[in-house]
Formats: sequence, structure tokens, C-alpha cells
Amino acid sequence: MPKPLSTPSDDAGEIRWQRPDGSVVACTEKIKVLRENLAELRQVAQNAFEDALLMECAEEQIRAVFLEVIASLENPYRRD
Repeated sequence: MPKPLSTPSDDAGEIRWQRPDGSVVACTEKIKVLRENLAELRQVAQNAFEDALLMECAEEQIRAVFLEVIASLENPYRRD
């Protein structure tokens, strides 16, 4: 599965989103939705991260748990 071409600090509007076949998603409205969703996800993750730090959880563990959550997301549109 192709990854968005970006660095973690890039704004979602700078990410070159790709379809599974490698073609570029160029629709302005789709990119707008992706940008908004990513900004919302980042804010929720930031809030949860700060809460865990305030509760004295280890930063490395928090990041590992977040990665596990992302890795466990299921694609309901998968074609088998």
C-alpha cells in the first residue's frame, strides 16, 4: 500500500495522496476533507498525548500505544 509522500511535519495539503494504483488524488474537495480529517486526528492525538504525560506515563510507551492503535485500524472497504 503506498504511503502519502510527506514528512510528519508537513501540512496535509502538502501531502501527495495516492490511490492504490499509484495515481494521484487531485480533487480539491477530497484533499480538503483529508486535510481537515488529519488536522482533527492530530489535535485529538495531541490532547491524548498531553493527558497521558500529565498522568506520568512514559512518552515512549504512549507513542508505541498510539502506533498500535493506528496499525489496528480496519479497512471496511477492502476488496478480497
